[in-house]
Amino acid sequence: MTDPKDNVPEDREPQVEGDATNAQEPEDLIEAEGPDVEIPTDGPAAGGPQADQASDLSPEDQALLDDAARGMAEDELSQADRDLVADMRADMLRAQAELVNFRKRVERDREANRDAVIAEVVRALLPALDDLTRAEAHGDLTEGPMQVIGQKIRGGFEKFKLVQIGEKGELFDPNVHEAIVQLPTPGATDQTVADVVEPGYKLGDRVLRAAKVAVAVPA
Repeated sequence: MTDPKDNVPEDREPQVEGDATNAQEPEDLIEAEGPDVEIPTDGPAAGGPQADQASDLSPEDQALLDDAARGMAEDELSQADRDLVADMRADMLRAQAELVNFRKRVERDREANRDAVIAEVVRALLPALDDLTRAEAHGDLTEGPMQVIGQKIRGGFEKFKLVQIGEKGELFDPNVHEAIVQLPTPGATDQTVADVVEPGYKLGDRVLRAAKVAVAVPA
């Protein structure tokens, strides 16, 4: 027969929430672990918007910080560093000035070379221009096609600022006149051009050919 004492339930110690010592079943283990702790999702502790607002600076404050940082950087420069910066700035300005002068020299040389080439071409055509002058003096260019041709040739030379020099009665100038003969003239006080044997030409300020003239000199 069964002893009635065997049916008496054994005494159990009361379980404390969060204590897993006497847990026997999975459900008991879940309850024994205790409640979950909630992790904050905003605020300074979580690095949320409030933390950003606390670390942000106004534009005025940020400008003050930048100015202070620049001032500290300048104060930390030694005298040797400042001298080096000054030398580098002077070298830069000198290089810029040399570049400007170089460009000006190149432009002047280009213009001078251009004028020299034009002068050589015009000088080579002067004999033909002399023939036109002689033909005009003999009346061969008064009418007909030769007159039109002569006008076009002279117009082309005028575009390059070709000017004829040597006029009767003007003062003798050795820079633009070539005296081929001297004529003692009573009453003459200065050396003047008595006659133009061959006219000269100037291209701008450049004398391409001096005028060949007879010079009247005091007797």
